[in-house]
Amino acid sequence: MYSDFQVKIPDSHSGISQKTIRGTTYVYYSYSRKYDPDKKYTVARNTSIGKIEDPDSGLMIPNQNFFRFFPETETPEQKQSADRSGCLKIGVYLVLKKIISGRHLDEIADQIFGKNSGLFLDLAAYSIISENNAGQYYPDYAYNHPLFTEGMHVYSDSKVSDFIKSITRDQCIAFQNAWNSTHDHREKIYISYDSTNKNCQAGDIDLVEIGHPKDDQGKPVLNYSIAYGENNSEPLFYEEYPGSIVDVSQLQLMLEKARGYGYEHAGFILDRGYFSRENIRYMDKCGYDFIIMMKGMKSLAKELILQVKGTFEDKREYNIRDYGVNGKTVKGRLYASDERDRYFHIYYSDHRKAHERDAVETRINRISDFLQSHEGTRIDLSGSAFSKYFDLIYYHRGKSDECFEYGRERTDVVNREIAFCGYFIIITSEKMNAEEALDLYKSRDASEKLFREDKAYLDNRSMRVSSETALRSKILIEFTALIIRNRMHLLLKKRIAESSSKQNYFTVPAAVRELEKIEMIRQPDNNYRLDHAVTARQKDILRAFDMNEQNIRKQAIQINDQLTAVETSEKENLA
Repeated sequence: MYSDFQVKIPDSHSGISQKTIRGTTYVYYSYSRKYDPDKKYTVARNTSIGKIEDPDSGLMIPNQNFFRFFPETETPEQKQSADRSGCLKIGVYLVLKKIISGRHLDEIADQIFGKNSGLFLDLAAYSIISENNAGQYYPDYAYNHPLFTEGMHVYSDSKVSDFIKSITRDQCIAFQNAWNSTHDHREKIYISYDSTNKNCQAGDIDLVEIGHPKDDQGKPVLNYSIAYGENNSEPLFYEEYPGSIVDVSQLQLMLEKARGYGYEHAGFILDRGYFSRENIRYMDKCGYDFIIMMKGMKSLAKELILQVKGTFEDKREYNIRDYGVNGKTVKGRLYASDERDRYFHIYYSDHRKAHERDAVETRINRISDFLQSHEGTRIDLSGSAFSKYFDLIYYHRGKSDECFEYGRERTDVVNREIAFCGYFIIITSEKMNAEEALDLYKSRDASEKLFREDKAYLDNRSMRVSSETALRSKILIEFTALIIRNRMHLLLKKRIAESSSKQNYFTVPAAVRELEKIEMIRQPDNNYRLDHAVTARQKDILRAFDMNEQNIRKQAIQINDQLTAVETSEKENLA
């Protein structure tokens, strides 16, 4: 695809050549040379980087290849309004505009980024609508969408890159400070905290280190965590930290940050990965309550289960219908030196038992098959995990030739493991019943969904950056996009609950696709007008955001007036 502006043709000594095909002169760049053994000389490997309109101008129209090989070339900062598409997609833009205003994100952005605040919000909107975070494709998005940028200027990808590089660490911190100052700190809230990691191949970024990613691609990673308020159901603050730091050790620093943001009356909902004696003690010290899943089937967990086993699993009064489990609560101490009573909520599910038992038996059968296939061979299985479930029998063939004979299943061990299938335990520092604890813990699904949305729908599996400044900037833009997108999700979810609707267009991706069909077209008098009336499906989606067709019609007129004023101003300046 060719750009809509011209750049200077690189010097000929840079491997530049020209070739005219059917009256059009194309510019080629020789990016490498390869030896041809048949011809016995090196052959240049060329690719087209643009075309020439006026041979005497010394200028060329670049294509995408040009910017791969000449990324430092200065390009025009913005397109003129005449280059804007004759068809503007306005539906999602108007919804995002209302959410941004309602959450005061426009005020925060203006306070921190000044004249670039509109571009900051446009980049967040771009990642939501296009599900992409690659800056080089932003101009394509801006070409056919209204923009928050003053005058709706369509900036080039080089301007986007310069802006991302210009965002400072102080601005990232100031944004989070301002965002959290808009929340009510007087009431007690529960904060769900979770982390993920992102692949990054840029080795010169200090935050990027070899770590322990869930999706290990052998690449360096950075860790990224979000504190998510369960009461107001939105992201509160985030952290980025080196890939080698494990979740458990980072939690204590996050607790201090939460206090710094003013969350004095808070409890934390944590995954089992944060379960450690040090973290429990630290939360006690800070005065924070917690809800945490007990990690694995440790001896304490087994003792607790045996204490209540057979007293609640099949009794209706212990049933928690919404989750299909039975639950019972007991009080006790978490460890020998624990100074406080904790509340252990023990749950049992027939469905979970069937699933876990199948996993145990599959594992045992796989080990058994492996052992049988190695009977009579010289194989050293000492120190392997097999000895947990099998007695490993050897025999001597000769004086020092020890061979594996067979494995005898330790059925008592397997039976004990199966006996604990179907159970799980949640620990709370605050007194509550089993249903309340499970309700709060399950609410953390929202933060897990947030990470899935981040990677799946904002295209943030990897960070396409080459500097630490750009990395932090993209994370801030991504965080802002998550705030907006999550608000869309919650309002659509609320609409489903209120209307008992089962329509499949009440998901964010489906709603975005549907609202993108609301378009304005430019007519011969240079005015933009709605192409057609709002459909019944679009009206249904708009109700989730307390909007209707009248809102769309009114704001469409405002968009046209704004574009007309910009065009008039540009003509006057040229005159």
